[in-house]
Amino acid sequence: MAIDYRKRPAIDYRKPAEAPSAAISLEKVAARAPGLVSLYKTAAVSLAKRGVAGRRAAVYLVLDRSGSMRPYYRDGSVQHLAEQTLALAANLDDDGVVPVVFFSTGVDGTAEIGLDDYRDRINPLHDSMGHMGRTNYHLAMRAVIDHYQSCGAGDPAFVVFQTDGSPTSKAAAQSMLCSAARLPIFWQFVGFGDDEFRFLRKLDDLPVPSRRVVDNAGFFAAGPSPKALSDADLYDQLLHEFPSWLSAARDAGIVKD
Repeated sequence: MAIDYRKRPAIDYRKPAEAPSAAISLEKVAARAPGLVSLYKTAAVSLAKRGVAGRRAAVYLVLDRSGSMRPYYRDGSVQHLAEQTLALAANLDDDGVVPVVFFSTGVDGTAEIGLDDYRDRINPLHDSMGHMGRTNYHLAMRAVIDHYQSCGAGDPAFVVFQTDGSPTSKAAAQSMLCSAARLPIFWQFVGFGDDEFRFLRKLDDLPVPSRRVVDNAGFFAAGPSPKALSDADLYDQLLHEFPSWLSAARDAGIVKD
């Protein structure tokens, strides 16, 4: 069959769509916090896999200071989680800062970690806060909500909430999570240790809409050796439910695009 060389395929000269960009560029992270570059890249891969690359969110870190958490501060597990969270934040939030809430019986203290000030920061902060008490989630959650609402953020919040067991007041924690479902805040609980975390699994599965307007929480257990969990696995777990919450929260008018 003869080929008609006069017919040429149409060429689309429009520029291809640009890949969604991180909040802080790789070059800036490398210049300010070279020790976080690998974590930053790994977090970016997980964000892309979940379809939320380029998404903006204010990132918070909540850390348990109940007495049973002492070994995880000593072995660097909490510091490592803080670094992983900061690297995730560099993808999501352009200020390069993560507010940190330490809690036990009450809110023991608040601080910030940033690209310019994160190395070996968690344990000195922890040591300065004195007695390690019991476990009350709801007070730490209230502190995050108050901070988020007072700063006037336009983007939703992503909260990494670390604990090693159930709260002293389960009813208060459950009530706080349900009432917070109307806010643009997603709570990602992370369990350290070998606890069965029955209460956190219950929180994760609270019914919608009978108990809360949207499913605003996720949970995963990092196990008794959290540092042994690969960074890729941690980010995949952290971000597992975030995209579905974003979609539901948009549909409910909680998150504005």
